Amino acid sequence: MLALFFFILTIALTAGPGDIIKQMASPSSWTTGMAFDGKTLWTVDRNTDKLYQIDAASGKVLASLAAPGYFCTGLAWDGRHLWVADMDFTNTSTESYSGKIYQMDVQTGRTLKVIMAPASDPQGLAWDGTYLWVADNGTDELYQISADDGTTINTFKAPASDPRGLTWDGSYLWACDRSRDEVYRIDPKTGRVIMILPSPGPYPWGLAWAENSLWIADYQKDEIAQITVFDDRPYTRSKERLAAITFTHDVINFGPGTVTALNVYLALPKDRPTQEILAIDYAQDPDGLHTDQWGQAAARFSKTDMKPQQRFISQMQVRAKIYDVMYHLFPEKVGPLKTIPVEIRNSFLADDDKYRLKDPVIQLAVKEAVAATDNPYWIARNIFDYLRDKLFYKRIGGWDIAPTVLQRGSGSCSEYAFVYIAMCRAAGVPARYAGSVVVRGEDASFDFVYHRWVEVYLPGYGWVPVDPSGGDQEWPRDQANFFGHLENRFLITTDGGGGSEYLKWDYNSSETWEADGPVQLRLEMIADWDPLK
Repeated sequence: MLALFFFILTIALTAGPGDIIKQMASPSSWTTGMAFDGKTLWTVDRNTDKLYQIDAASGKVLASLAAPGYFCTGLAWDGRHLWVADMDFTNTSTESYSGKIYQMDVQTGRTLKVIMAPASDPQGLAWDGTYLWVADNGTDELYQISADDGTTINTFKAPASDPRGLTWDGSYLWACDRSRDEVYRIDPKTGRVIMILPSPGPYPWGLAWAENSLWIADYQKDEIAQITVFDDRPYTRSKERLAAITFTHDVINFGPGTVTALNVYLALPKDRPTQEILAIDYAQDPDGLHTDQWGQAAARFSKTDMKPQQRFISQMQVRAKIYDVMYHLFPEKVGPLKTIPVEIRNSFLADDDKYRLKDPVIQLAVKEAVAATDNPYWIARNIFDYLRDKLFYKRIGGWDIAPTVLQRGSGSCSEYAFVYIAMCRAAGVPARYAGSVVVRGEDASFDFVYHRWVEVYLPGYGWVPVDPSGGDQEWPRDQANFFGHLENRFLITTDGGGGSEYLKWDYNSSETWEADGPVQLRLEMIADWDPLK
Protein backbone atom coordinates (compact mmCIF):
# COMPACT_ATOMS: atom_id res chain seq x y z
CA MET A 1 0.00 0.00 0.00
CA LEU A 2 1.41 3.40 -0.95
CA ALA A 3 0.60 6.46 1.16
CA LEU A 4 0.60 9.78 -0.70
CA PHE A 5 -0.52 13.28 0.15
CA PHE A 6 -3.64 14.33 -1.72
CA PHE A 7 -6.09 17.18 -1.91
CA ILE A 8 -9.61 17.41 -3.19
CA LEU A 9 -11.57 20.51 -4.15
CA THR A 10 -15.26 20.54 -4.96
CA ILE A 11 -15.99 23.43 -7.31
CA ALA A 12 -19.77 23.50 -7.64
CA LEU A 13 -22.87 21.46 -6.93
CA THR A 14 -24.31 22.23 -10.36
CA ALA A 15 -22.37 23.05 -13.50
CA GLY A 16 -22.72 23.30 -17.26
CA PRO A 17 -20.95 21.14 -19.87
CA GLY A 18 -17.20 21.51 -19.47
CA ASP A 19 -17.41 23.09 -16.02
CA ILE A 20 -15.29 21.62 -13.24
CA ILE A 21 -17.14 19.71 -10.52
CA LYS A 22 -14.16 18.49 -8.53
CA GLN A 23 -10.34 18.51 -8.62
CA MET A 24 -7.80 16.34 -6.85
CA ALA A 25 -4.04 15.87 -6.95
CA SER A 26 -2.69 13.17 -9.23
CA PRO A 27 -1.03 10.34 -7.31
CA SER A 28 2.28 10.96 -9.08
CA SER A 29 4.08 13.59 -11.15
CA TRP A 30 4.09 11.92 -14.56
CA THR A 31 0.50 10.71 -14.87
CA THR A 32 -0.49 9.67 -18.38
CA GLY A 33 -3.38 7.21 -18.80
CA MET A 34 -6.48 6.81 -16.65
CA ALA A 35 -9.44 4.41 -16.41
CA PHE A 36 -12.42 3.66 -14.15
CA ASP A 37 -13.16 0.09 -13.02
CA GLY A 38 -16.72 0.75 -11.88
CA LYS A 39 -15.68 1.66 -8.33
CA THR A 40 -12.25 3.29 -8.41
CA LEU A 41 -9.97 5.22 -10.74
CA TRP A 42 -6.68 3.87 -12.07
CA THR A 43 -3.76 5.95 -13.34
CA VAL A 44 -0.37 5.05 -14.75
CA ASP A 45 2.91 6.95 -14.42
CA ARG A 46 5.35 6.85 -17.30
CA ASN A 47 8.36 7.59 -15.05
CA THR A 48 7.74 5.49 -11.94
CA ASP A 49 6.33 2.70 -14.11
CA LYS A 50 3.54 2.16 -11.61
CA LEU A 51 -0.22 1.86 -11.65
CA TYR A 52 -2.21 3.65 -8.95
CA GLN A 53 -5.70 2.81 -7.71
CA ILE A 54 -7.53 5.92 -6.43
CA ASP A 55 -10.72 6.48 -4.51
CA ALA A 56 -12.72 8.83 -6.74
CA ALA A 57 -14.57 10.41 -3.83
CA SER A 58 -11.60 11.30 -1.65
CA GLY A 59 -8.61 11.17 -3.97
CA LYS A 60 -6.87 8.73 -1.62
CA VAL A 61 -4.45 6.23 -3.15
CA LEU A 62 -5.70 2.73 -2.34
CA ALA A 63 -2.99 0.61 -3.96
CA SER A 64 -0.12 0.61 -6.42
CA LEU A 65 1.15 -2.02 -8.84
CA ALA A 66 4.12 -2.37 -11.14
CA ALA A 67 3.19 -1.42 -14.70
CA PRO A 68 3.74 -4.04 -17.40
CA GLY A 69 5.90 -1.71 -19.52
CA TYR A 70 8.42 1.11 -19.25
CA PHE A 71 6.66 3.96 -21.06
CA CYS A 72 2.97 3.38 -20.39
CA THR A 73 0.56 5.95 -21.79
CA GLY A 74 -3.03 4.73 -21.79
CA LEU A 75 -5.45 2.65 -19.71
CA ALA A 76 -8.81 0.97 -20.33
CA TRP A 77 -11.03 -1.28 -18.20
CA ASP A 78 -12.97 -4.08 -19.92
CA GLY A 79 -15.13 -5.07 -16.96
CA ARG A 80 -12.67 -7.63 -15.58
CA HIS A 81 -9.17 -6.59 -16.52
CA LEU A 82 -7.06 -3.51 -17.06
CA TRP A 83 -5.51 -2.83 -20.46
CA VAL A 84 -2.30 -0.81 -20.61
CA ALA A 85 -0.85 0.89 -23.70
CA ASP A 86 2.94 1.17 -23.85
CA MET A 87 5.16 2.98 -26.36
CA ASP A 88 7.79 0.27 -25.66
CA PHE A 89 10.89 2.39 -26.20
CA THR A 90 14.06 0.55 -27.15
CA ASN A 91 16.12 3.72 -27.67
CA THR A 92 14.73 7.14 -26.71
CA SER A 93 17.56 9.03 -28.44
CA THR A 94 16.56 7.61 -31.81
CA GLU A 95 12.85 7.56 -30.99
CA SER A 96 12.85 3.86 -31.70
CA TYR A 97 9.67 2.35 -30.33
CA SER A 98 6.88 -0.01 -31.24
CA GLY A 99 3.59 0.20 -29.41
CA LYS A 100 2.27 -2.66 -27.32
CA ILE A 101 -0.93 -3.21 -25.37
CA TYR A 102 -0.99 -5.40 -22.25
CA GLN A 103 -3.92 -7.06 -20.48
CA MET A 104 -3.47 -7.16 -16.69
CA ASP A 105 -5.14 -8.84 -13.75
CA VAL A 106 -5.08 -6.10 -11.11
CA GLN A 107 -5.84 -8.62 -8.34
CA THR A 108 -2.55 -10.42 -8.92
CA GLY A 109 -0.56 -7.83 -10.87
CA ARG A 110 0.11 -10.40 -13.58
CA THR A 111 0.23 -9.70 -17.30
CA LEU A 112 -2.23 -11.98 -19.08
CA LYS A 113 -1.70 -11.02 -22.70
CA VAL A 114 0.24 -8.67 -24.95
CA ILE A 115 -0.79 -7.55 -28.44
CA MET A 116 0.90 -5.16 -30.83
CA ALA A 117 -0.67 -1.71 -31.06
CA PRO A 118 -1.95 -0.74 -34.52
CA ALA A 119 0.77 1.94 -34.71
CA SER A 120 3.95 2.72 -32.78
CA ASP A 121 2.86 5.75 -30.70
CA PRO A 122 -0.27 4.78 -28.71
CA GLN A 123 -1.28 7.56 -26.31
CA GLY A 124 -4.87 6.73 -25.40
CA LEU A 125 -6.89 3.59 -24.81
CA ALA A 126 -10.61 2.85 -24.37
CA TRP A 127 -12.96 -0.15 -24.23
CA ASP A 128 -16.39 0.07 -25.91
CA GLY A 129 -17.79 -3.20 -24.57
CA THR A 130 -16.56 -5.25 -27.52
CA TYR A 131 -13.40 -3.68 -28.90
CA LEU A 132 -10.44 -1.61 -27.82
CA TRP A 133 -9.84 1.89 -29.17
CA VAL A 134 -6.34 3.31 -29.57
CA ALA A 135 -5.33 6.94 -30.14
CA ASP A 136 -1.97 7.14 -31.91
CA ASN A 137 0.02 10.37 -31.83
CA GLY A 138 2.29 9.42 -34.70
CA THR A 139 -0.37 8.70 -37.29
CA ASP A 140 -2.97 11.06 -35.73
CA GLU A 141 -5.59 8.35 -36.05
CA LEU A 142 -8.06 6.50 -33.86
CA TYR A 143 -8.11 2.72 -34.25
CA GLN A 144 -10.82 0.28 -33.23
CA ILE A 145 -9.10 -3.08 -32.72
CA SER A 146 -9.82 -6.63 -31.63
CA ALA A 147 -8.67 -7.42 -28.11
CA ASP A 148 -7.95 -10.97 -29.24
CA ASP A 149 -5.06 -10.27 -31.58
CA GLY A 150 -4.99 -6.53 -32.35
CA THR A 151 -6.73 -6.81 -35.72
CA THR A 152 -7.88 -3.37 -36.88
CA ILE A 153 -11.65 -3.13 -37.22
CA ASN A 154 -11.96 0.55 -38.13
CA THR A 155 -9.80 3.65 -38.44
CA PHE A 156 -10.71 7.35 -38.19
CA LYS A 157 -8.79 10.57 -38.34
CA ALA A 158 -8.11 11.96 -34.86
CA PRO A 159 -10.10 15.09 -33.94
CA ALA A 160 -6.94 17.23 -34.07
CA SER A 161 -3.20 16.83 -34.52
CA ASP A 162 -2.07 15.97 -30.97
CA PRO A 163 -4.35 13.18 -29.67
CA ARG A 164 -3.88 11.78 -26.17
CA GLY A 165 -6.38 10.03 -23.91
CA LEU A 166 -9.54 8.13 -24.82
CA THR A 167 -12.58 6.88 -22.94
CA TRP A 168 -16.07 5.52 -23.63
CA ASP A 169 -19.32 6.91 -22.17
CA GLY A 170 -21.53 3.96 -23.11
CA SER A 171 -22.50 5.27 -26.54
CA TYR A 172 -19.82 7.67 -27.71
CA LEU A 173 -16.05 7.88 -27.70
CA TRP A 174 -14.20 10.74 -25.98
CA ALA A 175 -10.73 11.99 -26.89
CA CYS A 176 -8.52 14.84 -25.76
CA ASP A 177 -5.93 16.91 -27.58
CA ARG A 178 -2.84 18.25 -25.84
CA SER A 179 -2.22 21.22 -28.14
CA ARG A 180 -5.84 22.37 -28.42
CA ASP A 181 -6.51 21.87 -24.67
CA GLU A 182 -9.89 20.37 -25.52
CA VAL A 183 -11.90 17.18 -25.16
CA TYR A 184 -14.22 15.80 -27.82
CA ARG A 185 -17.28 13.57 -27.98
CA ILE A 186 -16.99 11.40 -31.10
CA ASP A 187 -19.50 9.35 -33.06
CA PRO A 188 -17.93 5.86 -33.10
CA LYS A 189 -19.64 4.94 -36.38
CA THR A 190 -18.15 7.79 -38.43
CA GLY A 191 -15.41 9.44 -36.38
CA ARG A 192 -17.22 12.77 -36.50
CA VAL A 193 -16.77 15.15 -33.57
CA ILE A 194 -20.17 16.14 -32.16
CA MET A 195 -19.12 18.10 -29.07
CA ILE A 196 -16.14 20.25 -28.09
CA LEU A 197 -15.43 21.05 -24.44
CA PRO A 198 -12.52 22.99 -22.93
CA SER A 199 -9.98 21.03 -20.97
CA PRO A 200 -9.61 22.10 -17.32
CA GLY A 201 -5.82 22.11 -17.71
CA PRO A 202 -3.09 22.86 -20.27
CA TYR A 203 -1.97 19.25 -20.87
CA PRO A 204 -4.92 16.82 -20.85
CA TRP A 205 -3.90 13.19 -21.15
CA GLY A 206 -5.73 10.50 -19.21
CA LEU A 207 -9.52 10.26 -19.65
CA ALA A 208 -12.08 8.22 -17.76
CA TRP A 209 -15.86 8.06 -17.68
CA ALA A 210 -17.33 7.75 -14.18
CA GLU A 211 -20.39 8.94 -12.27
CA ASN A 212 -21.98 10.08 -15.54
CA SER A 213 -19.22 12.62 -16.04
CA LEU A 214 -15.77 12.97 -17.56
CA TRP A 215 -12.52 12.75 -15.58
CA ILE A 216 -9.34 14.27 -17.00
CA ALA A 217 -5.78 13.80 -15.78
CA ASP A 218 -3.59 16.80 -16.59
CA TYR A 219 0.12 16.07 -17.10
CA GLN A 220 1.30 19.63 -16.42
CA LYS A 221 -0.84 20.50 -13.39
CA ASP A 222 -0.55 17.03 -11.83
CA GLU A 223 -4.27 17.14 -11.19
CA ILE A 224 -7.34 15.08 -11.95
CA ALA A 225 -10.53 17.02 -12.68
CA GLN A 226 -14.11 15.83 -12.91
CA ILE A 227 -16.17 17.87 -15.38
CA THR A 228 -19.86 18.05 -16.18
CA VAL A 229 -21.09 16.72 -19.52
CA PHE A 230 -24.88 16.43 -19.35
CA ASP A 231 -26.82 19.61 -18.64
CA ASP A 232 -30.15 21.10 -19.70
CA ARG A 233 -28.68 24.42 -20.79
CA PRO A 234 -28.44 24.42 -24.59
CA TYR A 235 -25.34 26.59 -24.84
CA THR A 236 -22.61 28.41 -22.93
CA ARG A 237 -21.35 31.95 -23.51
CA SER A 238 -17.79 33.20 -23.05
CA LYS A 239 -15.25 35.79 -24.24
CA GLU A 240 -17.42 38.89 -23.97
CA ARG A 241 -16.52 41.62 -26.49
CA LEU A 242 -17.78 45.16 -25.87
CA ALA A 243 -17.73 47.14 -29.09
CA ALA A 244 -19.15 50.06 -31.02
CA ILE A 245 -19.91 49.21 -34.63
CA THR A 246 -20.58 52.03 -37.05
CA PHE A 247 -22.35 50.89 -40.19
CA THR A 248 -22.41 53.23 -43.18
CA HIS A 249 -24.35 52.91 -46.43
CA ASP A 250 -22.97 55.61 -48.75
CA VAL A 251 -24.52 56.43 -52.15
CA ILE A 252 -23.08 58.88 -54.70
CA ASN A 253 -24.87 59.70 -57.96
CA PHE A 254 -22.33 60.15 -60.75
CA GLY A 255 -25.15 61.06 -63.14
CA PRO A 256 -25.75 62.24 -65.70
CA GLY A 257 -29.40 61.64 -64.77
CA THR A 258 -31.26 62.38 -61.56
CA VAL A 259 -32.21 59.81 -58.94
CA THR A 260 -35.82 60.68 -58.29
CA ALA A 261 -36.33 58.32 -55.33
CA LEU A 262 -33.76 56.50 -53.19
CA ASN A 263 -34.61 54.29 -50.24
CA VAL A 264 -31.85 52.80 -48.10
CA TYR A 265 -32.70 50.10 -45.56
CA LEU A 266 -30.39 49.31 -42.65
CA ALA A 267 -31.06 45.95 -40.98
CA LEU A 268 -31.45 46.41 -37.24
CA PRO A 269 -29.71 43.92 -34.94
CA LYS A 270 -31.52 42.45 -31.96
CA ASP A 271 -30.72 40.56 -28.77
CA ARG A 272 -29.94 36.90 -29.29
CA PRO A 273 -27.75 34.28 -27.57
CA THR A 274 -24.63 35.67 -29.26
CA GLN A 275 -25.22 39.37 -28.57
CA GLU A 276 -26.84 41.98 -26.36
CA ILE A 277 -27.69 45.28 -28.07
CA LEU A 278 -27.03 48.17 -25.70
CA ALA A 279 -27.96 51.04 -28.01
CA ILE A 280 -28.57 51.98 -31.65
CA ASP A 281 -27.87 55.61 -32.58
CA TYR A 282 -28.51 57.14 -36.00
CA ALA A 283 -26.57 59.94 -37.67
CA GLN A 284 -29.99 61.24 -38.76
CA ASP A 285 -33.48 60.13 -37.86
CA PRO A 286 -34.86 57.34 -40.05
CA ASP A 287 -37.73 58.18 -42.35
CA GLY A 288 -39.47 54.98 -41.30
CA LEU A 289 -39.15 51.72 -39.40
CA HIS A 290 -40.33 48.53 -41.07
CA THR A 291 -40.58 44.80 -40.34
CA ASP A 292 -40.52 42.27 -43.15
CA GLN A 293 -42.34 38.95 -43.46
CA TRP A 294 -39.54 37.16 -41.55
CA GLY A 295 -39.71 39.49 -38.57
CA GLN A 296 -36.57 41.38 -39.57
CA ALA A 297 -36.64 45.06 -38.60
CA ALA A 298 -35.11 47.73 -40.83
CA ALA A 299 -34.65 51.49 -40.65
CA ARG A 300 -35.48 53.35 -43.89
CA PHE A 301 -33.66 56.48 -45.06
CA SER A 302 -35.13 58.23 -48.10
CA LYS A 303 -33.86 60.82 -50.57
CA THR A 304 -35.63 62.45 -53.53
CA ASP A 305 -34.36 64.56 -56.41
CA MET A 306 -30.74 63.43 -56.03
CA LYS A 307 -28.76 65.38 -58.63
CA PRO A 308 -25.47 64.32 -60.24
CA GLN A 309 -22.52 64.40 -57.78
CA GLN A 310 -24.82 64.47 -54.78
CA ARG A 311 -24.17 62.08 -51.92
CA PHE A 312 -26.53 60.43 -49.45
CA ILE A 313 -25.18 58.73 -46.31
CA SER A 314 -27.25 56.49 -44.06
CA GLN A 315 -25.47 55.57 -40.86
CA MET A 316 -26.04 53.93 -37.51
CA GLN A 317 -23.81 53.09 -34.57
CA VAL A 318 -24.53 49.95 -32.57
CA ARG A 319 -23.08 49.39 -29.12
CA ALA A 320 -23.19 45.74 -28.19
CA LYS A 321 -21.84 42.94 -26.08
CA ILE A 322 -20.89 40.05 -28.33
CA TYR A 323 -20.12 36.54 -27.11
CA ASP A 324 -18.51 33.32 -28.19
CA VAL A 325 -21.40 30.83 -28.03
CA MET A 326 -21.02 27.06 -28.02
CA TYR A 327 -24.12 24.87 -28.29
CA HIS A 328 -23.86 21.53 -26.52
CA LEU A 329 -25.73 19.28 -28.89
CA PHE A 330 -26.70 15.77 -27.87
CA PRO A 331 -28.21 13.99 -30.90
CA GLU A 332 -30.13 11.67 -28.59
CA LYS A 333 -31.85 14.66 -26.94
CA VAL A 334 -33.07 16.29 -30.17
CA GLY A 335 -36.83 15.89 -30.59
CA PRO A 336 -38.52 14.45 -33.70
CA LEU A 337 -39.50 16.57 -36.69
CA LYS A 338 -43.19 16.36 -35.78
CA THR A 339 -42.56 18.37 -32.59
CA ILE A 340 -41.41 21.46 -34.51
CA PRO A 341 -43.97 24.28 -34.03
CA VAL A 342 -46.38 24.73 -36.93
CA GLU A 343 -45.51 28.40 -37.41
CA ILE A 344 -41.81 27.49 -37.74
CA ARG A 345 -42.58 24.78 -40.29
CA ASN A 346 -44.87 27.02 -42.33
CA SER A 347 -42.33 29.81 -42.63
CA PHE A 348 -39.01 28.01 -42.81
CA LEU A 349 -39.82 24.94 -44.87
CA ALA A 350 -41.25 27.00 -47.74
CA ASP A 351 -39.58 27.28 -51.13
CA ASP A 352 -38.12 30.49 -52.56
CA ASP A 353 -36.41 31.57 -55.75
CA LYS A 354 -32.83 30.89 -54.63
CA TYR A 355 -33.66 27.47 -53.18
CA ARG A 356 -35.66 25.47 -55.78
CA LEU A 357 -36.52 22.64 -53.39
CA LYS A 358 -38.13 20.45 -56.05
CA ASP A 359 -35.25 20.71 -58.49
CA PRO A 360 -33.88 17.21 -59.27
CA VAL A 361 -30.36 18.34 -58.29
CA ILE A 362 -31.54 19.24 -54.79
CA GLN A 363 -33.73 16.16 -54.44
CA LEU A 364 -30.90 13.82 -55.45
CA ALA A 365 -28.43 15.56 -53.15
CA VAL A 366 -30.80 15.19 -50.19
CA LYS A 367 -31.28 11.51 -50.94
CA GLU A 368 -27.51 10.97 -51.06
CA ALA A 369 -26.75 13.03 -47.96
CA VAL A 370 -29.50 12.18 -45.51
CA ALA A 371 -29.62 8.41 -46.00
CA ALA A 372 -32.04 6.65 -43.65
CA THR A 373 -31.99 8.91 -40.58
CA ASP A 374 -35.04 10.82 -39.34
CA ASN A 375 -33.24 12.51 -36.42
CA PRO A 376 -33.17 16.28 -37.14
CA TYR A 377 -29.63 16.57 -35.76
CA TRP A 378 -28.26 13.90 -38.05
CA ILE A 379 -30.20 15.21 -41.05
CA ALA A 380 -28.65 18.65 -40.57
CA ARG A 381 -25.22 17.23 -39.77
CA ASN A 382 -25.19 14.82 -42.71
CA ILE A 383 -26.03 17.64 -45.11
CA PHE A 384 -23.31 19.80 -43.52
CA ASP A 385 -20.72 17.06 -44.06
CA TYR A 386 -22.02 16.28 -47.54
CA LEU A 387 -21.47 19.85 -48.72
CA ARG A 388 -17.91 19.82 -47.41
CA ASP A 389 -17.16 17.12 -49.97
CA LYS A 390 -19.19 18.69 -52.78
CA LEU A 391 -18.31 22.41 -52.59
CA PHE A 392 -15.27 24.61 -52.16
CA TYR A 393 -15.24 28.29 -51.26
CA LYS A 394 -14.91 30.73 -54.16
CA ARG A 395 -16.36 34.22 -54.58
CA ILE A 396 -17.13 34.92 -58.20
CA GLY A 397 -19.74 37.64 -57.73
CA GLY A 398 -23.49 37.29 -57.64
CA TRP A 399 -25.59 34.77 -55.80
CA ASP A 400 -26.72 31.89 -57.98
CA ILE A 401 -29.58 29.53 -57.20
CA ALA A 402 -28.86 26.47 -55.08
CA PRO A 403 -28.98 23.83 -57.88
CA THR A 404 -26.55 25.85 -60.02
CA VAL A 405 -24.11 26.28 -57.14
CA LEU A 406 -24.22 22.59 -56.29
CA GLN A 407 -23.63 21.55 -59.89
CA ARG A 408 -20.77 24.06 -60.25
CA GLY A 409 -19.09 22.80 -57.08
CA SER A 410 -18.07 26.18 -55.69
CA GLY A 411 -19.68 29.14 -54.01
CA SER A 412 -19.46 32.10 -51.69
CA CYS A 413 -20.66 31.98 -48.09
CA SER A 414 -24.10 33.13 -49.25
CA GLU A 415 -24.26 30.47 -51.94
CA TYR A 416 -23.20 27.78 -49.47
CA ALA A 417 -26.01 29.04 -47.24
CA PHE A 418 -28.60 28.87 -50.03
CA VAL A 419 -27.64 25.28 -50.89
CA TYR A 420 -27.66 24.22 -47.24
CA ILE A 421 -31.03 25.85 -46.59
CA ALA A 422 -32.51 24.25 -49.70
CA MET A 423 -31.33 20.79 -48.73
CA CYS A 424 -32.40 21.10 -45.09
CA ARG A 425 -35.85 22.33 -46.04
CA ALA A 426 -36.26 19.62 -48.65
CA ALA A 427 -35.37 17.10 -45.92
CA GLY A 428 -37.89 18.59 -43.47
CA VAL A 429 -35.56 20.60 -41.20
CA PRO A 430 -36.47 24.33 -40.93
CA ALA A 431 -33.58 26.61 -41.88
CA ARG A 432 -32.93 30.32 -42.29
CA TYR A 433 -29.89 32.52 -42.87
CA ALA A 434 -28.07 34.93 -40.58
CA GLY A 435 -26.07 37.87 -41.92
CA SER A 436 -23.41 39.86 -40.10
CA VAL A 437 -20.55 42.31 -40.08
CA VAL A 438 -17.25 40.85 -38.92
CA VAL A 439 -14.17 41.78 -36.90
CA ARG A 440 -11.28 41.43 -39.35
CA GLY A 441 -8.13 40.85 -37.34
CA GLU A 442 -7.55 43.59 -34.77
CA ASP A 443 -10.33 44.75 -32.46
CA ALA A 444 -10.36 48.10 -34.29
CA SER A 445 -10.98 47.06 -37.87
CA PHE A 446 -13.34 47.52 -40.80
CA ASP A 447 -15.37 45.08 -42.85
CA PHE A 448 -16.97 45.36 -46.26
CA VAL A 449 -16.98 41.63 -47.11
CA TYR A 450 -19.42 40.50 -44.38
CA HIS A 451 -20.46 36.92 -43.68
CA ARG A 452 -23.63 34.85 -43.99
CA TRP A 453 -24.36 31.41 -42.57
CA VAL A 454 -27.38 29.28 -41.61
CA GLU A 455 -29.46 28.57 -38.54
CA VAL A 456 -31.36 25.28 -38.31
CA TYR A 457 -34.24 24.58 -35.97
CA LEU A 458 -33.57 21.56 -33.76
CA PRO A 459 -36.42 20.54 -31.42
CA GLY A 460 -35.27 20.93 -27.84
CA TYR A 461 -32.64 23.49 -28.76
CA GLY A 462 -34.30 26.03 -31.06
CA TRP A 463 -32.29 27.91 -33.67
CA VAL A 464 -28.70 26.64 -33.87
CA PRO A 465 -25.91 28.26 -35.95
CA VAL A 466 -24.40 26.19 -38.75
CA ASP A 467 -21.74 27.62 -41.06
CA PRO A 468 -21.41 25.29 -44.07
CA SER A 469 -18.67 27.33 -45.77
CA GLY A 470 -16.66 27.65 -42.54
CA GLY A 471 -16.87 23.91 -41.97
CA ASP A 472 -14.71 23.13 -44.99
CA GLN A 473 -11.74 22.14 -42.78
CA GLU A 474 -9.20 19.32 -42.58
CA TRP A 475 -9.52 18.19 -38.97
CA PRO A 476 -12.76 16.73 -37.55
CA ARG A 477 -12.53 19.12 -34.60
CA ASP A 478 -12.38 22.14 -36.91
CA GLN A 479 -15.30 20.85 -38.95
CA ALA A 480 -17.41 20.43 -35.81
CA ASN A 481 -16.46 23.93 -34.66
CA PHE A 482 -18.78 25.34 -37.32
CA PHE A 483 -21.80 23.23 -36.34
CA GLY A 484 -23.38 24.80 -33.26
CA HIS A 485 -20.64 27.32 -32.51
CA LEU A 486 -20.15 31.01 -33.25
CA GLU A 487 -17.13 33.13 -32.35
CA ASN A 488 -17.41 36.61 -30.84
CA ARG A 489 -16.42 38.30 -34.11
CA PHE A 490 -19.91 38.77 -35.53
CA LEU A 491 -22.57 41.42 -35.07
CA ILE A 492 -25.64 39.74 -36.52
CA THR A 493 -27.86 42.32 -38.17
CA THR A 494 -30.09 40.10 -40.26
CA ASP A 495 -31.98 36.85 -40.17
CA GLY A 496 -34.32 35.82 -42.91
CA GLY A 497 -35.99 32.89 -44.54
CA GLY A 498 -35.58 34.14 -48.11
CA GLY A 499 -36.18 37.20 -50.22
CA SER A 500 -37.28 40.18 -48.10
CA GLU A 501 -39.71 42.90 -49.13
CA TYR A 502 -37.19 45.49 -47.89
CA LEU A 503 -33.75 43.85 -47.93
CA LYS A 504 -34.35 41.56 -50.94
CA TRP A 505 -31.69 38.81 -50.71
CA ASP A 506 -29.21 41.26 -49.20
CA TYR A 507 -28.19 41.44 -45.55
CA ASN A 508 -26.90 44.28 -43.35
CA SER A 509 -28.37 46.82 -45.76
CA SER A 510 -30.05 47.24 -49.12
CA GLU A 511 -31.34 50.00 -51.38
CA THR A 512 -33.93 50.66 -54.08
CA TRP A 513 -33.99 53.61 -56.46
CA GLU A 514 -35.68 55.18 -59.46
CA ALA A 515 -34.16 57.67 -61.88
CA ASP A 516 -34.81 60.03 -64.76
CA GLY A 517 -32.25 59.30 -67.44
CA PRO A 518 -29.12 57.17 -67.14
CA VAL A 519 -27.32 57.20 -63.79
CA GLN A 520 -24.25 55.56 -62.33
CA LEU A 521 -24.31 55.03 -58.58
CA ARG A 522 -21.31 54.44 -56.38
CA LEU A 523 -22.25 52.30 -53.37
CA GLU A 524 -20.01 51.87 -50.35
CA MET A 525 -21.25 49.78 -47.44
CA ILE A 526 -18.78 49.37 -44.61
CA ALA A 527 -18.71 48.53 -40.91
CA ASP A 528 -16.12 50.09 -38.58
CA TRP A 529 -15.37 48.28 -35.32
CA ASP A 530 -14.08 50.07 -32.23
CA PRO A 531 -13.44 48.33 -28.89
CA LEU A 532 -15.06 49.94 -25.87
CA LYS A 533 -12.79 48.29 -23.33
